[in-house]
Amino acid sequence: MKAVGPVWRAASILIALGVLAPVLSLAWLALGSGLQHWAHLAEHVLPQAALNTAMLLAGVGVLVLVIGTGCAWLVTACDFPGRRVLHWALLLPLAMPTYIVAFAYLDLLHPIGPVQGALRWALGFDSPRQFRLPDLRSMPGAIFVLGFVLYPYVYMTARAMFMTQPAHLMEAARTLGESRGGAFFRVALPLARPALAVGLSLALLEALNDIGASEFLGIQTLTVAVYTTWITRSDLAGAAQIACAMLIVVVALVLLERNGRRHQRFGSAQRMRAIQPRRLHGAAAWAASAAAALPVAIGFVAPALYLVWETAKRLRQGGGISDGLLASLGNTLALAAGVTLAAVAAGLVVAWAVRSQGSTVNRARWQARVATLGYAVPGTVLAIGLLTPALAFDAALGALMGREGLPLMSAGIVLVIACAIRFLAMPVGGIEAGLARIPPALEQASRLLGETAGGTLRRVHLPLLQPAIAAGALLVFVDAMKELPATLLLRPANFDTLATWLYAEAARGTYEEGAIAALAIVLAGLLPVILLARNQLGTHPETLRA
Repeated sequence: MKAVGPVWRAASILIALGVLAPVLSLAWLALGSGLQHWAHLAEHVLPQAALNTAMLLAGVGVLVLVIGTGCAWLVTACDFPGRRVLHWALLLPLAMPTYIVAFAYLDLLHPIGPVQGALRWALGFDSPRQFRLPDLRSMPGAIFVLGFVLYPYVYMTARAMFMTQPAHLMEAARTLGESRGGAFFRVALPLARPALAVGLSLALLEALNDIGASEFLGIQTLTVAVYTTWITRSDLAGAAQIACAMLIVVVALVLLERNGRRHQRFGSAQRMRAIQPRRLHGAAAWAASAAAALPVAIGFVAPALYLVWETAKRLRQGGGISDGLLASLGNTLALAAGVTLAAVAAGLVVAWAVRSQGSTVNRARWQARVATLGYAVPGTVLAIGLLTPALAFDAALGALMGREGLPLMSAGIVLVIACAIRFLAMPVGGIEAGLARIPPALEQASRLLGETAGGTLRRVHLPLLQPAIAAGALLVFVDAMKELPATLLLRPANFDTLATWLYAEAARGTYEEGAIAALAIVLAGLLPVILLARNQLGTHPETLRA
């Protein structure tokens, strides 16, 4: 079979280098800004921001591990009322961006809000001075919000591992005298550690990328420090240096995820009898139902009902939807469409170039690995690194066109590129998986008949890749709608998306109209979560037997 042409190979290499360019630019900007910046940051900014980030990641890590692993084992090993609904409903918090949940709970748990008002009424108190819950604007509050939104990452990977563990290992442990709890901690949990490492690293990367929830809740993390240093203090060099410090955390989390994937095979057991759920009765059954339902209620149901209520209240009062919000919706859809087209096209080029390089595929795989690094880089870090080369290129382009200003930046193209880099991992991974399922004989026959690599892709593979491309495009579209950090930093002047509109409304304390924008984002995010839940349901042993 002929190797891929030089144009495909060159395009794939350029895409990979384009993903790497912001990181290299960031390092150059940070190292070239002088030691005085580093000394100031090391004394006044980095210690507290790094400590807050470490505390936040540690707390969120513990919470997502406990909730995700506990719920995954509960719905796998036990049968109780509501289990068939809860085993997919536990994924629903994935539709809730962290900043939206923080936005909702700031109002729900306000001292004069509905939750604390109901508690005071039930306890016989009349005033917040007599009784009030701890302030949500705190480190425990941030850990609470992020933990109950991000636990599905651990839940998905842990449940997939528990479902493939052979039942005879647990039975052997019980035969040797172990209790059910002892068998879980000594057999099932150690086998699932690689999957837990993967899910934990993904959850922590999302927590590190968060800017809205942390800022709403008053936690000065490294991500928030990058934003305030650049926007508030106009110190791009200082922001770049803080972003470099964040990259150390990112590298550690990526190494954790890679290590987990490297050992993930130890937890698999093909063609063996899976664990059969044990039927619970009485109080134990209802306690299990309540335990599994609680994360769904906190992470999805309560904030979703709040958004629906606030939206309905706004519409009942005749406020309607403002022109600014409609403009933000149009901007969001245009941005998401542009990012989707760019990411899917780039992902197709990379996946096809790697696939078609024949015997050199292992050497070419670095292109796919580098191209997918953007998802691990927080949006603020990516925006800082992309800004300098983008401004230089934009200025040169403007001079070449005889125009003043920055044509690419003002048209939002730089923002589209940043988001495409960040979400490129989704189409690359999906298309690579789709290509792996296509028999090589089809491609070989096409090439032997004289078809080029591009013609083979167009006439043979693209029709077969439509489901994989559609799934990747859907994920990119929804994530681009939700993206906040990169959008805040790289958007053109007077350009708002639903995410930045909500951010501004929350900063002003105008929750009613912000709720409309938040509800639109959540409704868009529900579709991929429903598809993911259907896929999870389809892999369940009971479904396969049916």
